[in-house]
Amino acid sequence: MSMDPMPKAILTDVFGTVVDWRTTVTDHLSASASEALNSSTRSIPSTVRTAASDISWPAVAQLWRESYHHFTRTYDPSTTSSSNTFRTVDQHHVEALHKLIVDHGLDGLWTDEEIQKISMIWHFLDPWPDSSPGLALLQRKFQTATLSNGNKSLLSDLAKHGSLSYTHIFSGEDFGAYKPHPSVYLGAAKKLGLEPAECALVAAHLGDLKAARGCGYQTIYIDRPKEEAWSAEEVAKARTDGWVDLWIELDEGAGGFLEVAKRFGLQ
Repeated sequence: MSMDPMPKAILTDVFGTVVDWRTTVTDHLSASASEALNSSTRSIPSTVRTAASDISWPAVAQLWRESYHHFTRTYDPSTTSSSNTFRTVDQHHVEALHKLIVDHGLDGLWTDEEIQKISMIWHFLDPWPDSSPGLALLQRKFQTATLSNGNKSLLSDLAKHGSLSYTHIFSGEDFGAYKPHPSVYLGAAKKLGLEPAECALVAAHLGDLKAARGCGYQTIYIDRPKEEAWSAEEVAKARTDGWVDLWIELDEGAGGFLEVAKRFGLQ
């Protein structure tokens, strides 16, 4: 353990770090398509039926996630004004799903109302097995908070759905910006009444951690399946350079947040 000073708050990224978005979203898209295709009251064009039968739902889920990544990374908070209000992740998710449906020849598979409902699956993603018990242990010693680009209602629903015990729910929505904009990291520390150095961010994405580190945070990396966007060479260099304070390998020890809690002496 090389964390100095000992953090007073543990903040976590959520998508991919705490919850397994890939499995939940893929399963929901597949089930929703099957329900529509097997409905006896639905008239679906044959071309749409063929497209829906041939499609790779894991690939669509991945594209949906990538659209979110692009949206949050390119959002410019300086453009927000009385006539151009902050756009939430919920708004993006439904707009992106409409586009994916058109792009894949699925227009007519679902009604607009159904598309809106399907887009809400991001509120009900299942957590990794270690997330709920690990966060509960960490809360014995630290303030805990989400630090996610997901909007407040989305994060609150995820916490309730996954029995995720957080002291605070912080969202990019609170700061009118999205990570990796510094205002998100610095704003969360300010809300906690702490210096950035007294905060540690837990994430499964080195880019997020690097941005937090640049704002003065301590950093904890949890390796999750298929989550890291950096190349193997970039990951190796990050580890060699040593700017990650605590590194949890995939399935190391107790795993994920349970292993983080163990490193802090919490059993």
